[in-house]
Formats: sequence, structure tokens, C-alpha cells
Amino acid sequence: MIHRYKTNGYHIVLDVCSGSVHAVDELAYDMIGLYEERDRAAVLAAAREAHPGVPDAELEEVCDQIEALRAAGKLFAPDEFAPMAGALKARGAGVVKALCLHVAHTCNLNCAYCFASQGKYHGERAVMSLDVGKRALDFLIEHSGTRRNLEVDFFGGEPLMNWETVKELVRYARARERESGKNFRFTLTTNGLLIDDDVIDFCNREMHNVVLSLDGRREIHDKWRVDYAGNGSWERVVPKFQKLVAARGGKNYYMRGTFTHANPDFLNDIQTMLDLGFTELSMEPVVAAPDDPNALTDEDLPIVLGQYEKLAELMLRREREGKPFTFYHYMLDLTGGPCIYKRISGCGSGTEYLAVTPWGDLYPCHQFVGEERFKLGDIWQGVTNTRTQGEFAACNVYAKPECRSCWARLWCSGGCAANAYHAAGSVTGVYETGCTLFKKRMECAIFLAVARQAEGLRHGNADL
Repeated sequence: MIHRYKTNGYHIVLDVCSGSVHAVDELAYDMIGLYEERDRAAVLAAAREAHPGVPDAELEEVCDQIEALRAAGKLFAPDEFAPMAGALKARGAGVVKALCLHVAHTCNLNCAYCFASQGKYHGERAVMSLDVGKRALDFLIEHSGTRRNLEVDFFGGEPLMNWETVKELVRYARARERESGKNFRFTLTTNGLLIDDDVIDFCNREMHNVVLSLDGRREIHDKWRVDYAGNGSWERVVPKFQKLVAARGGKNYYMRGTFTHANPDFLNDIQTMLDLGFTELSMEPVVAAPDDPNALTDEDLPIVLGQYEKLAELMLRREREGKPFTFYHYMLDLTGGPCIYKRISGCGSGTEYLAVTPWGDLYPCHQFVGEERFKLGDIWQGVTNTRTQGEFAACNVYAKPECRSCWARLWCSGGCAANAYHAAGSVTGVYETGCTLFKKRMECAIFLAVARQAEGLRHGNADL
């Protein structure tokens, strides 16, 4: 299976199952497409008709090149991964590698689009005790098998509202590293209101990554990210973000924005982040019910897709100028990338990755917290709801009929289980809007990688 598309003067062909990417001329682009359903003689006949004036010798040469790539497994490679899907996931059964610790089910902001019901997750406000947090870390160690590297995300609500517990849990984990032979990597997600020098110093010592919530333009950010008095937070958080990022040397952070029906033209928000000095960026589509006024509409989609294209052009232009920046969804390694297990199985929610509430309950991920049907167990008894966990264990890209014929399946790994459930009622369903956006992002990311290589540009520390 191949996927062909044209963008910014490039003719790009992706071989789906080998992962090979080919930037070709118009003649080869057309002839590769003809090869999908024709033999060599029929391809040559059709190419003569479509490209009159091209010498037969040149057409024959292109056919030779296409057939050589096919023989090398770089074009029309067969899908050999489907039989592996169940076996690969079963091999890691019972091994947990990451926890999302909900240290605070409360927040000092009242964001209208918050999927977590302003941090309460449709329940009571609460903060995680130190004892529960320690037990969660012990649970992770006990269920991590032979894995050495473990990941913990401090999440909320707003985790800085339980900051002393966060610090104590990091110290506890560091102590347990020595005796357990494990290595913890921590991430913190914050709205920034409570950032101070202590937060900056501790995060820069201990947090592998910090995710900072900023929606870009002041008027957009302050429309949604307001306190309980209705006041916007942009002016209060931006200087704190700038101070934290400067102290981190401009690395190992993400400015994470959300775009909604109010700003499908999100490139303007990215430009604002760049103007503020931030270069590690992410903009995510809102997670909302279709009847939510914040939700993206059918009319918004063409705008959003166009913004992704313009974003890729902006990134390329800035790289030519020596002013590169990173966009999370365009980070793509065409020479290696994720292993086949990751490509088939996805994020591992409900199996390798679990969320822990302030009370110690286990859920498949943060987007399922508060939905009783998805409660898997707790950090003392472990997973007791094996039936629901089994649904996630069986969730892979080949478990979704709609994915089997999709060219992007080995890049998205079947997409987000939570989005699929909330859109289609099943973790093995599909979120069609999310699919559309993902495929456009992939096309743009591949274009960027091809253009960088063609122009000899550097991005980050790697020659491309």
C-alpha cells in the first residue's frame, strides 16, 4: 500500500508498510500510482498517453527503478505486521511502565473547555496524600517487571496546588531508585499561576520535562483560561513561563495550547508564542462533545487543515533563517522512529500506562478518570477489573476495521482510545475528526523532513 500527495512543489510517495518515503518527479509520481493496479505493459501504455513526448527509453527506465524499489521492499511492501499485533501486546501483559499521578483534583483556574470538569473529574475536589503517592510509586516499581526506566507525570487539576507532596514524592522515588535498580523520569503539567523560584529550581533539577499551558494570543487565552472571578491569566503566567524556560536553558519543556471553535486560525497563537521567545510548542485540538460551543465544527476543519500547511511552511522558512522551533506533532524520525510494537499498540493506556486518582484508584488514562465503568482497581489490590483491562489489551491498530485500509495506521497506532470511546462509544472505534487532523499533520511532517534533507538544513542537533 502506498500514499501519494503533492505539497509545496514536492511529489511525495509513502510506502505504508516499509515506512520508506520517496520524493520524486511528476512522471515517477504518476507511474508509481499506475503500478498499484497494473502490470508493466499497462503502466507503460497509460504513461505514454498521460505524458506524450516522453521518450520510451525514459519510461522504461522509470519502470526499472520502480521495480527495483519494489524488489528491495521499499515500494508496495506487504503488511506483515497484522499477525504480530496480539502476540506483541500479550508479551508485555502485566508490566506497567508509566503512571499519571493525579496529585490534585482541584484547580485555581476555571477553564470553560476543561475535559476534567475544572480539575474535579466530575467528582469531589481532593489532593493526593503523601502516603497514597508513595504507595502509587511502590505499585509502579512492583509491576514494572524488568523495565528499568519508569515514567511519572504529575497531573491535575493543577499539581502545584499540592506542591510539597510532589517534592516529597520525587525524593521518595529517588531513594527507591537505588534499592530497586529503577530510573524515574518525571514530568509536570502546570497552568503556571503558582510558579515561583522554588518551583523553577526544583523542576530544573528533577523534571525531565515540563508542560506549560498557554493558548497563545492574550485574547484567546483569556477567553478560556480564567480564574473563578472571571479574570484572565495571560498576564500573570507569561512572565513566569519565560523565567522558567530561561532557567531551563530553553530545553525540555513544551508550551501546550488548545485551539477551539474560537481560534481554528491557531497559527496566530503559535506566532504569539514565538514572539514571546518560546520555541518548543504544541497546539492540540479541543476535546469536547459535538454540541459543546467550544467544539470544532465541520466549517472549522478546512481552516485547521490549512493552518497545518502554513505551519510547516513557517517552520521551513525559519529554519532557513537560522531560527528553528519545534512543533510536537511534526517531530518525525524517518530513519528509525518508534519500534513496531509501539506502531501497532499505541500509547499503552490501560495496560502499560495507568492514571492514579487522589484516592489511589486506577484508570486507563487521565481522560477516563471519573467514569466508573473504566475504574480498573486500586494501587493496593492492583487491577481487579480484568474485563475492562482486557478491552485495552486487545486494542491495537488491527483491532479497528476502519484502520486496516488507512495509510497512516502505522504512524497513529490506531489513535487515542479515549477519543475513540467518547466519539464512537468503543475504545476500538475511531474519532473521525481526529483521524483527519492526524493525517494532515503526518503529511506536513513528512514534507518537512523531505524538504530539510533536500535543502541540507539542520534541525535541533541532527543533520537531516
